[in-house]
Amino acid sequence: MKLPKQYEAKLYEADIYALWEKSGVFTADPSSQKKHYAISMPPPNETGTLSLGHALFITLQDILIRHARQQGKDALWLPGTDHAALPVNAIIERQLMEEGTNKHAIGREEFLRRTRTFVGNSRDTMLKQMRIMGASADWTRLRYTLDDALNRCVNETFVKMYNDGLIYRGNRIVNWDPQLETNVSDDEVMYVEEKGTFYTFRYGPFEIGTARPETKFRDKYVVMHPQDKRYAQYKHGDTLEVEWINGPIIATIIKDEAVDPKFGTGVMTITPAHSLVDFDIAERHNLDKEQIIDLHGNLLPIAGEFAGMSIDKARSQIVKKLTEKGLLVNVDNKYVHHVAINERGRGVIEPQIRLQWFVDVNKPVVMWKGENQSLKTVLQHVIRDEDINLIPKRFEKVYFNWIDNLRDWCISRQIWWGHRIPVWYRTNTDGREETYVGVQPPTDKNEGWHEWKQDPDTLDTWFSSALWTWSTLIDQDLAADYTLSLSELLKRSPDFQAYHPTNVMETGWDILFFWVARMVLATTYMTGQIPFKDVYLHGLIRAEDGKKMSKSRPESIIEPQEIIDHYGADALRMALIMNVSPGNDQNWGRGKVEANRNFCNKIWNIARYIETVLGNRWSTTTPIPTTPADHWIVYQLALAQQGINKDLDNYKFSEAYAKLYRFIWNDLADWYIEASKVSPNRPLLAHLLQSILVLAHPFAPFVTETIWQTLPPGTNSLLAAQVLHKPLKADKDKGVLFEKIQKIVVEARLITKSLNVRNAKLHHKNDPLLAAHGSVIAHLAHLESVTPSEEAFEYIHLTGHEHVWLNIPKAKGYTFVRELQVKQTEQEKVIQNLENRLANKAYMEHAPNNIIEETKKQLSEARITLESIKAEVNRFS
Repeated sequence: MKLPKQYEAKLYEADIYALWEKSGVFTADPSSQKKHYAISMPPPNETGTLSLGHALFITLQDILIRHARQQGKDALWLPGTDHAALPVNAIIERQLMEEGTNKHAIGREEFLRRTRTFVGNSRDTMLKQMRIMGASADWTRLRYTLDDALNRCVNETFVKMYNDGLIYRGNRIVNWDPQLETNVSDDEVMYVEEKGTFYTFRYGPFEIGTARPETKFRDKYVVMHPQDKRYAQYKHGDTLEVEWINGPIIATIIKDEAVDPKFGTGVMTITPAHSLVDFDIAERHNLDKEQIIDLHGNLLPIAGEFAGMSIDKARSQIVKKLTEKGLLVNVDNKYVHHVAINERGRGVIEPQIRLQWFVDVNKPVVMWKGENQSLKTVLQHVIRDEDINLIPKRFEKVYFNWIDNLRDWCISRQIWWGHRIPVWYRTNTDGREETYVGVQPPTDKNEGWHEWKQDPDTLDTWFSSALWTWSTLIDQDLAADYTLSLSELLKRSPDFQAYHPTNVMETGWDILFFWVARMVLATTYMTGQIPFKDVYLHGLIRAEDGKKMSKSRPESIIEPQEIIDHYGADALRMALIMNVSPGNDQNWGRGKVEANRNFCNKIWNIARYIETVLGNRWSTTTPIPTTPADHWIVYQLALAQQGINKDLDNYKFSEAYAKLYRFIWNDLADWYIEASKVSPNRPLLAHLLQSILVLAHPFAPFVTETIWQTLPPGTNSLLAAQVLHKPLKADKDKGVLFEKIQKIVVEARLITKSLNVRNAKLHHKNDPLLAAHGSVIAHLAHLESVTPSEEAFEYIHLTGHEHVWLNIPKAKGYTFVRELQVKQTEQEKVIQNLENRLANKAYMEHAPNNIIEETKKQLSEARITLESIKAEVNRFS
């Protein structure tokens, strides 16, 4: 097939992907004797469509997996999706609210039916988008975090942790979202800066500050630092009567190092039921914890006359009452503080003490490397001992800061969508209660006992996601056989044995704690293995202005599908990686996509040219370099292949791409192909085309496979199944000759272009290089000829070539330099005037901001122009 003049991605991409999928090239084989390589795809939340962030991780992982196949490895990229309990639950509840109803009105079963329909539609859309982006995932192993087999793994993990004393049920303070009526984990709480009011009240002999007077009804503990000399006369445990909101109360002095003596007056009262810090102080000193606010955000009877009021409504009235009592000292209306928000549902967090399920991270019952450790210490050791490598390494500091301060993990949620907690309760007619924790529901029915009822709560999404790397690799059919223990199931699962631990977890730095750390926690505990060897943390994709893409700014949102429809998937993929670096965010720019669409066209045009030159004479023989250009390009190809492989092995995606781009566009297209037009080496051209298609395939799979399918029979059926070509041998010294030719060509081009001379001739006095390769030099430098001649000193000689000159008089060159020097002087005056203007105090104070910014822009552009003139003067001088 002859390639059309232009590459139109939309005409080929769907058919190419169908070809790959039908061939089975993406399917891994655990029985293969090849070296195994595995990546677990981070399962995207089934909340709608894929974003640019998803497109980035799909591209990076697809590059890795295609590269692994090219290295001859048996490569598994296991795909899947996440049921995303909290965000999906929030979406469905919002839909119900818009319909004028709620989950309690429709009931649990109808709620779950609606949710399954929604996520099913989302899943189909997302899987289609993954294919459109070129994801070469093993779709025969598609997984879902609510699969039956994965549910068994979740229950097995819960039960084992419970039996080992790591999971317990207790009354502890949690992050309660009154809007969604559920707990959320510490990591799902975001803090939004907000301007509010800070009140200072008199509390007996003290002054205390708060932004939330509605929580202070039963503040009967006044806390100060034990070393604060201002309050040395007060002893720990002293009591005193103080007038407060609803009358006098007995206050107790508590000395605790949690108080910052430099903040405010150095004294605070505590509300243990509604503050994490206050709760910890109360725990240390065994203090009472009294609930003030109910689960709907309203005040309880303890608030007296304010009972039943919402906290927002009650706040001003409480302040009014304290003012009337003469207890208000000061009001700061410019107080800036951080309000805790549920990142998923956007509800304001109200800390509450609740009876919930927790994972103990400090109990030393985890067998790791021959000794019992806590979950926290295992998380510390795997990084310190370099069992797992974090890329970039600087994130180790962030990781340890989080792990070292890790608290017990609240894993129960009061939502209906997700894995039900595998705990059942029943009561006896005599009032006794019984609890059952098991992988499967209890079946016994004893006389005098009521029916078992399962705990209504579900597990934190991250509890199930934490098992992802290994739970997805167990044999799905064997998992239904509950006569097998989990350890037997793992031993008899070929995928787990072949592919675990996986090679790399590639994901965003923003979920290092949400997910990555929890996978380490759960996997080391359940399997005795690390989940992966490397963790590559990519940055976030931001809008062109550097701000976060947000639905509140619709113009900042970029839909990957829109880009693919217009430019093609390969252009999007390469735009995403061209400046990517681990851990660093990048700004989106449409210009990147256009540049990479052009790169796809460059590869296409190279293929068109080579196929035209070869015609029906396609050679399958091993090419032999003959000219200096041949030896040079073969050597450059070997360097490029070696460098790209090394970069990809070390997750240097941008650097690998830059080497590919430079070789194809500069070395091959600009130099070698042009040089080959003088005397084409057809076998070598065929080899080069195949080689660049193989090298570029992980980055731009669609355009390269499309071209590959037009190659003659015998080149193999699929590019996606190709391994890297063995480099040809080249004579480096002969290649150096071509580099000398390049220097001559570059200088000749510069002189003739700058002086606007056409049909120039290059002369030399018995120069063997020019005598042997004059036709190539003439073609590359756009010269009329390269000929031997007698020396002519009145013409412009080339730098470093004493006896090589162009038939252009030196006087013409001197005139050009003088003109440049005049331009340089004029430009320096322009810059001086602009600098004086910006240094003028009156101008800076009175000129409009947009005029000042325009002046600064003019100055910047003028300096760039000056540097360009100076560079050209230096080149000619």
